[in-house]
Amino acid sequence: MGGVPSTPRKTGGDDVSVAEYLIATFVGEKSFPLASDFWNKLLELPLSSRWPSDRVQQACELFAQSNGYTRHLAKLLIHLSWCLQELLQASDDQSSLYKKAVNATYISSVFLKYLIENGKSDSLQELHLSLDESEPVPHGFVMDQDIQNFVMHSVLSFIGSNEVSPNSYVLHQELLNFMLVTMSTQLLSGPSHGPTDANPFIDAAMTQEKSLVSLVVRRLLLNYISRHRTPPNAKSYMYSDGDSQGILERVGSAAASLVLLPLNYLVSNSGGSKNPLAECSLHVLLILINYHKSIMSDESMTDKSDDSATSESVSKVHVFSSDNTFSKALANARDVEFDRSDVEGNAHPAGPHVRIPFASLFDTLGMFLADEGAVLLLYSLLQGNSDFKEYVLVRTDLDTLLMPILETLYNASKRTSSNQIYMMLIVLLILSQDSSFNSSIHKMVLPSVPWYKEHLLHQTSLGSLMVIILIRTVQHNLSKLRDVYLQTTCLATLANMAPHAHHLSAYASQRLVSLFYMLSRKYNKLSDLTGDKLQSIKINFSGEDVGVSEDLAAELQIFTDFLRLVLDILNAILTYALPRNPEIVYAIMHRQEVFQPFKNHPRFHELVENIYTVLDFFNSRMDSQRSDREWSVQKVLQFIINNCRSWRGEGMKMFTQLHFSYEQESHPEEFFIPYVWQLAFSRCGFGFNPDAINLFPVPHPVEKEIEDERGEESEGKAKVQELNEQRIVFDP
Repeated sequence: MGGVPSTPRKTGGDDVSVAEYLIATFVGEKSFPLASDFWNKLLELPLSSRWPSDRVQQACELFAQSNGYTRHLAKLLIHLSWCLQELLQASDDQSSLYKKAVNATYISSVFLKYLIENGKSDSLQELHLSLDESEPVPHGFVMDQDIQNFVMHSVLSFIGSNEVSPNSYVLHQELLNFMLVTMSTQLLSGPSHGPTDANPFIDAAMTQEKSLVSLVVRRLLLNYISRHRTPPNAKSYMYSDGDSQGILERVGSAAASLVLLPLNYLVSNSGGSKNPLAECSLHVLLILINYHKSIMSDESMTDKSDDSATSESVSKVHVFSSDNTFSKALANARDVEFDRSDVEGNAHPAGPHVRIPFASLFDTLGMFLADEGAVLLLYSLLQGNSDFKEYVLVRTDLDTLLMPILETLYNASKRTSSNQIYMMLIVLLILSQDSSFNSSIHKMVLPSVPWYKEHLLHQTSLGSLMVIILIRTVQHNLSKLRDVYLQTTCLATLANMAPHAHHLSAYASQRLVSLFYMLSRKYNKLSDLTGDKLQSIKINFSGEDVGVSEDLAAELQIFTDFLRLVLDILNAILTYALPRNPEIVYAIMHRQEVFQPFKNHPRFHELVENIYTVLDFFNSRMDSQRSDREWSVQKVLQFIINNCRSWRGEGMKMFTQLHFSYEQESHPEEFFIPYVWQLAFSRCGFGFNPDAINLFPVPHPVEKEIEDERGEESEGKAKVQELNEQRIVFDP
């Protein structure tokens, strides 16, 4: 859970005994009122203190027993709120206030986390987020206010309003860790969220004013963009640097043996990240924008179906989702440099807007798209924020985003997360819905692609590279994963791109024809197997044979659709972009025999007809000149280029131009909430009792080893089950 605890710096002989007494008192059975001076003394403990994790565990267990009576967690949260409010109002030296706020945040996080992951009740009553009615309260404090709302308002206000500086860095980091702890109540529920799920802190966050929510979203995005390094004065606090025993090892009483651990007891150093604040900011934002709250309403209706009978009141229960203010704030984010309403006169909806530098966000995402969190943020922006999507589409350096995505897809076989592959493919599908994107990617020429090893790609357009990688992903999936949704996403993106193809490279054209051949072989094999199985059923009827036959028929239908889709892609290029793509004509002529079996096929002949119209046009002209010359590759290609000028498309049958769009299902949170929490575990190093997690399956160490040995073929099939519910919609 953390590094070896180190001995704290000693500033006086009484410091150790004071700390022992204060911590023992905090976890003990004596209740101290809010106004007691005990709280100031507790929060003024040295930040450099270190204590062993086993003693922390013992103290947490004692605290869980006493908190119901003392209500010390609720009181500590109130003091945390007061510290943050003072910091926002103070103008003089704030060092002592910062120390108190850091201590309050950290101590709250440690004990709150323990209570959450060891809670027994569904409603988390163990937290006791209220004060006893007999509690004497200071002047100005409202006794019956929700403590979770009070503390979340203060925490979010500080995060949103206070700039990150060397002096405030540690507190910002601790508050983000505190946010992760408070929101970890989601881990206790299953992936299908219901109205009875208890998430008091994140629910409180969702009720904050829109202006405050906008400030928080802005700060989290700026933290991610700025990528603040850990300042030198914070490292001694955040990381344990010694190997000597903690100073309370010698104390016999378990209750007296807890003070603070280093930060990495609660949240480790972001898996070794140089920018832990940026990582935590990103994942806190992802958790907030993907949160889903189910609300149940009870609607009474009178049943009058039988007039002679007594009318009865029928209760009808409706479950609906509440608004996510953080998701809306991200969707309404605007560029600090440009506002579309300034030019078009189209005012955006009233209310505060997040204003961030789109250029810096674009560049930051491009640098870190190998990270799954960055892909999720890009997806969220493209899916929900029309201004950012338009900004991306008008950029002339789309390779900044596309090259990291394409390289990751190229290396997908090297243990890349299945979820990451899906999200990247969906990003490409969303972008391909725009015709200007499909045109511009073919105008950008890449001098070389050094990471592509199978073929030397020299002076290849970005569009050609995207076609190559998508086809390679399809072929890899056919042999390994066999996931229908992945295939459909790749082919839908290629279909959107097809009418806008421009100077498709020779290699990309060859791969496209090879894809048709690969799918046709699979189709023919399945067709033969299905026919043989049907014949077997007629001869010797068997229930088992019927089941197998149905499975084969279903798979045959899938490959029929795939094959038709590839033919549609070829048709779109030949119909709308043939003069600009001589290489695709060459590839079809070179492998024209692969289309012959489908020329008169009842399911494909109308799509193959156009291909043969093109073949007949160029073959006839080549035949008329065949006796005059010897045909080399370059001569054939030049011949095609010359004859493309006279191509008028005569005899071509016009089909509806395919256009596919991505559409979320009604409950995307069933995929995204478990996914973002798994990312928080891996990237922020957030630790939690695995036995308490119900949000997603947590493999035990032995299971993990077995899973790793199985390789990528089985990886992610269960994890992406909900994602497969997202829809790719054909727009006629």
